[in-house]
Amino acid sequence: MKFVRLQRVLEYNKLSREVRDLARKIRDLNEKDSFRVKCTSQLLEKLYSAGLIPTKQGLHLCERVSASSFCRRRLPTILVKLRMAQNLKTAITFIEQGHVRVGPEVITDPAFLVTRTTEDYITWVDSSKIKQHVKEYNEERDDFDLVV
Repeated sequence: MKFVRLQRVLEYNKLSREVRDLARKIRDLNEKDSFRVKCTSQLLEKLYSAGLIPTKQGLHLCERVSASSFCRRRLPTILVKLRMAQNLKTAITFIEQGHVRVGPEVITDPAFLVTRTTEDYITWVDSSKIKQHVKEYNEERDDFDLVV
């Protein structure tokens, strides 16, 4: 298991290095070149929608992309951020046990990367005991749910 995590971190390092290299190559182009403007906007849009940079202000933000930027977009980290889990270990357990879905799909891989758009669609699986406990705690459980 530790080997798989190490391998993913190395992949994240490689991806972040490639992003930084690409940003440097784009920055080295002539500022008035229409190709540079187009590539800059495409790169910034891609990185922003993936959640790797906070804004689309400039290429200087691409220099800050690192392996930890990718790790911050993993599903367990987002679950802790959304307060669906108290810590990363619990979040990973919930995911591996199949309690979490993103959109219509149940996700069982803790390394799942969450984009800004899919972040809004993270919920509990309908049949999850956790969802039932949350509804009971919030006094939102429907009588129909007791029959089913």
